[in-house]
Amino acid sequence: MREKFRTESVVVPPDSPRPSLRPADARRAVRGALARQAVPCAARALDDALLVASELTTNAILHGGGITGFDVDVDGCAVRMSVSDRSDALPVAEQIPDGRDRGRLGGRGWPIVCRLARDVEVAGLPRGGKCITAVVSLS
Repeated sequence: MREKFRTESVVVPPDSPRPSLRPADARRAVRGALARQAVPCAARALDDALLVASELTTNAILHGGGITGFDVDVDGCAVRMSVSDRSDALPVAEQIPDGRDRGRLGGRGWPIVCRLARDVEVAGLPRGGKCITAVVSLS
């Protein structure tokens, strides 16, 4: 089953209103998709999927110019989440030198996604922007 929370996938001026999808909405969509499919999953696996959904949507809001699409697809014992945004820039993992800057905000989301997801794909979109798809195992 696929849950779609799609907004227009076009580049809009920076001062335009942003879609109203928030990280909490993404987490709710993941929980709902899993509940409707009655997919058994360990509590830790559900936590991982919810954290990945939060990080992907937060990164799209903070670094990608806003969310232009969000899809959830339960596929067997895994959940696939795709988040589209307005930016063509690829995500990067920032190096934090030897424990310095521990108090700084940000820079940790992408490494979390890459560690928790069994598969991550970044694809450019025809009209600009990108779509990041992460697959999280539920077993």
